Amino acid sequence: MDMTVTTYLVYLAIAVPLTIWVARTLSRNGRIFLVDVFHGNEDFADAVNRLLVVGFYLINLGFVTLFLRSGSAVLDASGVFEQLSVKLGIVMLVLGVVHLTNVWIFNKIRTRSRLDTMTNPPVPPNDTVQPAPVTITEHAARYGY
Repeated sequence: MDMTVTTYLVYLAIAVPLTIWVARTLSRNGRIFLVDVFHGNEDFADAVNRLLVVGFYLINLGFVTLFLRSGSAVLDASGVFEQLSVKLGIVMLVLGVVHLTNVWIFNKIRTRSRLDTMTNPPVPPNDTVQPAPVTITEHAARYGY
């Protein structure tokens, strides 16, 4: 078998499971974050989580397959490692950038929703209390005049 084909097979054997592992880890651990972003609406958070996983797979596996092609032939074992290090390093950077972008977007949504909740009082006031009238003598006694 040609060394270039070996490089392709090893690249796919590492990049695809790596993408699957990252997607599952993000889905499992990101659920709590999404539930908080969507104010405890677990059904909505789970639906968004599943859609994010599908999008994550499409983007990253699409990138992995597009990045499969090599510009030059691989001639020996050192060439295999050089090609793999470049390809897998770039795949890992792309996975990280996609993940950080998702976290940044949802953090913005979470921050905005928390600001909206803080500006609206949780319970509207139902009455106002007028201060009790104080006579001049009581005021002087209270403050030592």
